[in-house]
Order: sequence, then C-alpha cells, then structure tokens
Amino acid sequence: MLGSTYGSLTTHSSPARVVACGATPPHTVHGTAAPPAGGPHTDSTPAGAAGPDLDVSGRPLYAPVPDLDRFFRPGAVAVVGASDSEGRPNTGITRQLIAWAERVGARLYPVNPGRDQVFGLPCLTSVSDLPEQADLAVLLVADPVPVIGELADAKVKFAVAFASGFAETGAAGAAAQDRLAEAVARTGIRLLGPNTNLNAFASFREDLDGPAITLITQSGHQGRPVFSLQELGIRLSHWAPTGNEADLETADFLSYFASRPEVGAVAAYIEGFKDGRSFLLAADRAARNKVPVVAVKVGRTEAGARTAASHTGKLTGADAVVDAAMRQFGVIRVDGLDELQDTAALLARARTPTAEGVAVYSISGGTGAHFADLATAAGLSLPALSRAKQDELHQWIPDYLNVANPVDSGGHPVGDWRGRKIIDALLADPSIGVLICPITGPFPPMSDKLAQDLVDAAEQTDKLVCVVWGSPVGTEDAYRRTLLGSRRVATFRTFANCVTAVRAHLAHHRFTAGYRSPFDDAPRTPSPSARKAQDLMRPGQQLSEHAAKQLLRAYGIRVPREQLVTSAAAAVRAASLVGYPVVMKASAPQLAHKTELGLVKTGLTSASQVRDAYRELADIARHEGIELDGVLVCQMVERGVEMVVGVTADRLFGPTVTVGLGGVLVEVLRDTAVGVPPFGEDRARAMLRELRGHALLDGVRGGPPADVDALVEVVLRVQRMALDLSGELCELDINPLLVLPRGQGAVALDALAVCH
Repeated sequence: MLGSTYGSLTTHSSPARVVACGATPPHTVHGTAAPPAGGPHTDSTPAGAAGPDLDVSGRPLYAPVPDLDRFFRPGAVAVVGASDSEGRPNTGITRQLIAWAERVGARLYPVNPGRDQVFGLPCLTSVSDLPEQADLAVLLVADPVPVIGELADAKVKFAVAFASGFAETGAAGAAAQDRLAEAVARTGIRLLGPNTNLNAFASFREDLDGPAITLITQSGHQGRPVFSLQELGIRLSHWAPTGNEADLETADFLSYFASRPEVGAVAAYIEGFKDGRSFLLAADRAARNKVPVVAVKVGRTEAGARTAASHTGKLTGADAVVDAAMRQFGVIRVDGLDELQDTAALLARARTPTAEGVAVYSISGGTGAHFADLATAAGLSLPALSRAKQDELHQWIPDYLNVANPVDSGGHPVGDWRGRKIIDALLADPSIGVLICPITGPFPPMSDKLAQDLVDAAEQTDKLVCVVWGSPVGTEDAYRRTLLGSRRVATFRTFANCVTAVRAHLAHHRFTAGYRSPFDDAPRTPSPSARKAQDLMRPGQQLSEHAAKQLLRAYGIRVPREQLVTSAAAAVRAASLVGYPVVMKASAPQLAHKTELGLVKTGLTSASQVRDAYRELADIARHEGIELDGVLVCQMVERGVEMVVGVTADRLFGPTVTVGLGGVLVEVLRDTAVGVPPFGEDRARAMLRELRGHALLDGVRGGPPADVDALVEVVLRVQRMALDLSGELCELDINPLLVLPRGQGAVALDALAVCH
C-alpha cells in the first residue's frame, strides 16, 4: 500500500493537476439515519466510524434508509380529489387505486368536498375528517402545496403528487416545485413526485417466487420492459416512479430496496440526479449488501442531456463523472432497456459463480466461433479445455471437430443420449463457471432436445447456464415452454445482451467479493497540511505558479528546485544554485498561458543566457500589461512521461479527481480518467488502467517503465487536498506532471491554482 488510502503525508509524492470548485453542502434527508450495512441485508455500525458521520468537507458518510414499508403497504389511504365522473382523468386513477388498495389490504378513503360518495364509498369533505390516521395520501389536485399542511395536521406519513407543470416546464415551474419542496420539508411528510404516475400502485404477480427485481424510474414508460418480465416468470416486487423528485429521490428508494431481503437486483432508469452524494451513499449501501444495481443513465450526449433536463428539470451531470461514480460503486451501467431487463433478470436469479471461465457450446462451428469472438472482445475468459477434458468430449463428438472452447458438437450428438453427456462434462470442468449455448434457430428435433437437456442439467448444477434463442418468431415450444419455463436457465434473444449480462454478473460478484466501502476510511478531520495550505489561499484570486507550487509542497508533492527572483543578477545567482540547465518562467497571479505568450524559456545553460532571458521575459510582460511578482528560475527535468492530475468541481458530485496524459497532448487526445472522492489506492490504479495511453507508463521503444507508484501517490495526495480545501480551492491544474523512471518519483513542472 502507498502511504494510506487517501495519500500518506509522510512518504514521497509527486505533483498533480487539481480543480476543486467548492464542496457539496451537507445533504439533509428524512428517514432513519442508519449507518451502512455491514453485510448482506444487515445494519451494523462500520468498524472505525468515529465522531459525527460527516467527512472533512462536511458531507454525509452514510446513507439514511427511509422507512418506506407503509408507503408500499399502507394500512389506510386517502385519495384527495377522488372522482367517479366518467371522462375525467381523476376517475381512472381513483378506480385503479381502489383496486390496488383491495389487493394490498388497505382501507381507502375518498376525499372531495363536492361529493357524497365515490364508486359507492363514502366521500369525506377534507382529510381532517379521516376516521383513522392515513399512511398515504394520493393528491389528485393541480396544486398540492395547500394540501400539505392539512396532511401534516392529520399526521399522514406519505403523499404522492401526480400534478405536472413543475420543474420540467422551466423557471416558473421550478419555483413552484421549490415551494412544494419547502412545504414538505417543514412538515416532515415524505412526498413522491410531482410529475409522477401510477406505477407504484401497479399489479404485481403474487404467484412468483425467488429473488425479486425492484424498479426505479424517472419516466414511467421506460420501466415497462422490466415490468413485463413478470410474464416470463421473473418476479418483481416494487416500482418507484420518482418523477421530479421534489422530496423522495432515486437514492432513497435504492437505499430502501438494497436493505430488503427479497431483493435480488435493482433496475433503474435515471435521467438526472437530485444529489450526487446521496446517490453514491445509496450505491455504497447496495454494494455492502451485495445487491446488484443495473441502470440506464441518459445524458451521454448533449442532445440526451437537453431532453432529460426538459423532462425532469434536473441536472444530468458531466457524463464522464457519472460513469466513474457508477463504476466506483459497482453500479452496472447499460445503454438500452433490453439490456436493462436482461441484465437485471440474470443478476437477480443467478447464483454466485464458482469460476470465471466461460464455455461456449453449439451445434455449429460458425455459431460458436462468432459468439466466442464477441465474448472475448467483451473481456470474458474462454479458457482452453484441458487435453483430458477434450479427450472426454471426443467420446461423443467426432474427432475432427474442435472441442477446445468453443465446443462444436456438429449437431447430431445433441439429438440422442450423447447430448446430455456433453453438457454434464462441460459443467463438471472446474475452470468453467458459465455455460453458454447459442441456438440460432429452431431445428427440431435437435433444438428441442438440446433445450430440454440444458434445462435438466441446469437443475443439477450450481453453475450458470445461458441460452441464446435466436429465432425471430419466439413462439416455438422449446423457447416458450421449455426454456422460459425454467427458473435456472437464463434465456436471451440476442448474442449482445447475453454477453453484456454475463459480463455484468461476473463483474458484480468480483466487485462485491473484495468490496470495502471508501466511506469507512474517509477523513473526518483536516490533515496537518491543511492549515499551512489555507494560509496560502487568496479568496477570489488565481495564484501565481510559485504560490501554487507552495501549495503542492504543503501536501508533500514534489516540485523542481526553483527560486523566485526580481532582477537579472539574482536570476544568475539562482541558476548557479539550482544547477544548469535551467528553465525560466514569468510568475504572476492570473497568468495562465505562459507558453503561448512567450513567457517560458527552456534549456538555458549559461549566465549570459539567463541574464538575456530575464530581460526578455520582463519586456514581454511589460508589453502585455502583466505585473510580474518575479521570474522563476527552475531546475530543468526532462526524462519522464508527461501526465496531468487534477480535481474538477462537478455540480452534483463535488470535487472529482482527474488523471490523464499531459503536456501538449491533454487537449488533443483528451485521454483522462475520473475518480469521485472518496476512493482508495485500488481505484487510483484502476484510473490509470482506463487510459488509452496507459502503455506509455510501462515503457515504450526500449524506454524504462515509469514510477507508477509515485503517480498513484500523487493522485491520492491531490484527493486529500481537494477534500481538505473544498471550501477554499476552486481550481488547481498541474500540467505537466513528469513521472520519472521507476523508483525516481514524479515532479510537478507547472501548476495553476484558483481560489474561491
């Protein structure tokens, strides 16, 4: 380990590029502020938790779990604005709510001052007339704000607002939503909506068993493909259509679902986050409890982000940051609703893999080779079967066919007793954890017998058996009855979805097996470096390079030997002390692009060159109207890999750390990776592996490998700086960070800092 999770302040380090524009304010939430679960579906205080449950920047460290039991299973429900007049929207909603209340055993009370009864039920004039305390109130009114106070007086716990015309419509609607959120916050009522729908009160099949999928959507129709999985025998237990999230948000439902014992997977359609930190905490709870979360998050493109904002009125966030945040906390991001349903279904039902190896078995060599290409390209491992296993398979498969993996049966063996022998032999191989059989189309009796053998074998093994049924018809008995009738076989319609789901399944179990929450180790108090660094801050100003490098030194980040001078004679003396060759740079606050202005001179090897360079830099600065605080005479460091390390302030997630190829390439290649604090050494190393240019750190064209350990240490130190100074530091950009050969460290050659 390098120092500590957040960067030791006693070991070597190197420079970093940082941008940290303000801390996210502490998130205020309702509900039970339980510490995160310590194991599957348990609540226990994490080891080492101390003091207030806030990090050094004042942000929460643990996800509250709202008690939503009475929202989904209320004892009594009030429907405000209930109607039975045909042709009115409220009438259809009232009818559905009455049916739902009957299914869940709730007592329903219509509330409408203009009616004596609704659908034969006595109608109350106001919620104050309720004969008992209602757990839930459904508001079928255009403006829910005036009703909130009445609900509070009646001690109603939850409310649902269907009305639209809020933040999704623009500034006026956003102001109306703010008033609604304030009214809810004052009363302590938990509100779903506004701009939501009836999905939470849908009819779920009660005859299905096994682990369930729970569904969270910000657009109701986008959840229907997952909801329809019930028709294929896959259990769903809850659906949360969060709408505009004036109060209850995606994170609340994710925390709740991740704590329920029946939940096998959470599927989510997300258009934007109300609060990035609360989502991370909820995802952390799910990871602790080993509950897989599969999500479609729109906003990858500018057009998608604009559409999402107009629909839900929330920020979508920079997509690279969203992607990194999800990856760090094990959220499986997919692109399509078909991938969402197939991946969630597999993760909910599949058991823990016994091995990571995948065997591909088909009745056609072409089919097997095609699937093997796709699987390998996706990162799945297709281990070659042992010679002994191949000899065993050749008892039933002709010798001229390939059985190394993929396995080609040639077709005929699957039609008789040999078919089951082949399947059992593959499942018995200890290197194989997943068996995938692509059946490109019905070819009775072969395909029918093969499907039945796969189902029967799946019942006798703990290993995952997947089938891709490629027929576009989908009415065949082998598909509809045999495969879909099995609770143990995972059936797909496309190669791509099968590969996506299997990869997610293996990755989820790999991730959760070694998961340790970074929030457990997140710093609660400022580091010893923070006080020295805070003295360097100049509110509202950009620091000079010299001052920015002092900031780096405060956190133990290495910079070149250098001196700040104010005369040509002092520059010559400084060069002799620093050691030739030297670099000379103009130094002044607000001076960002020195090279473009000719304010950097490199490779100076004599006193006369230094003297001339000083005068030239002073002349250029005077001509450009720049008031210098001096000229830096710096040690010239040449041999290494130029990187950039930084922190940017994301509007939703707060300070985020960036690492990538630096120097002149940073804006050309844009090869960067993002980490969302808090994170540890493992994530810092993973960020480096995500870079397209990672091979440069390994050494190319005979060059030595770079000091990756030193680079990782810099990333961790910069993260600590961003957390400590989240309220003072707006931006810190170090580029280039020169990573020297292995064992020699890394040096920050340039730095730019901006204060709040």
